[in-house]
Amino acid sequence: MKLLVGTYTGEGSDGIYSLDFDPIAGSLSNPQLVAETTNPSFVCISKDRQYIYAVNETRSGMVSSFLWNHEDDNTTLISQQPSEGDHPCHIELSEQEGLLAVANYSSGNISIYSIDAPGTIASGPIIFQHQGSGPVVPNQKGARAHCVRFAPNGKFLYAVDLGIDQVVSYPIISGKVGESNAQVRLDPGDGPRHLIFHPNKDLAFVVNELSSTVVSLQADHQSGEFKRVDKASTLPEEFDGKNYCADIHITQDGKFLYASNRGHHSIAIFEVTGQGGLKRIAIEPVRGEWPRNFTLSPDDQFLLVANQNTNNVTVFEVNPATGQLTYTGREITISKPVSLRF
Repeated sequence: MKLLVGTYTGEGSDGIYSLDFDPIAGSLSNPQLVAETTNPSFVCISKDRQYIYAVNETRSGMVSSFLWNHEDDNTTLISQQPSEGDHPCHIELSEQEGLLAVANYSSGNISIYSIDAPGTIASGPIIFQHQGSGPVVPNQKGARAHCVRFAPNGKFLYAVDLGIDQVVSYPIISGKVGESNAQVRLDPGDGPRHLIFHPNKDLAFVVNELSSTVVSLQADHQSGEFKRVDKASTLPEEFDGKNYCADIHITQDGKFLYASNRGHHSIAIFEVTGQGGLKRIAIEPVRGEWPRNFTLSPDDQFLLVANQNTNNVTVFEVNPATGQLTYTGREITISKPVSLRF
């Protein structure tokens, strides 16, 4: 089973790497450079696994697509377009793979591209600019788009903006993304970063980078509106150091939620109760530093963490009954790993 690793390049890394993952043993091996490209800090893969899409997180950002040849585990560049913003940091394909959305962090805008032919990013994206700021300086001195997610029913695109403490909803009508018609405001200074959906309930969850919290939301994907349900800290009460949350994932049965702490260098584990309640049950050290991104294996048996500052990907076994994580002792060295995608 192949795992793709997006990286920050220039310090021992040259682009996107693939790893062999053994789903029985939970081991990683055989790192291979599959795409030489600058700062592919977030990647996504088409459903047929033939195409890879990546941001190029630079001041004048780009977005790239590649044809993935599985026989020799290499890629061919198909298309590359300007991201129409600064430091693109998140990318997602729509369910039908006709749209590609990108969040540009430093410029606080999002770009939506058409995929006119398989793997081909069309020029001339639709661009939406966010406005505003927040109380935490310098992180919130302006809009900071950090995540773009298509609603499960395909009727909305949601943009998470760290700088203005909002999740902004954009309607999708006849395959086109329109002007925002709704938004949910989180607490001032939360700094929302990533958004995920519950697998079988109308719930969404946001991890807040600046307040080190997770918020659960009741989600109406017909109107694009959210209502807050619960909020919980990702940190132990005695911790008083600096911390910046990064990523969030949920198990396929919707029972357990995980969020990463950069600073405390850990994964916070929550039980999802009732209609979106959050009960923190444990905090597990990541055996590395600065866990920017992590992922669950396709069968939810393992959780893999990309530790940016210690140049390693560490593997944990997931207890399906309790959600607890157990370090397997297995890891692999990759320079500046920041995005993991099966």
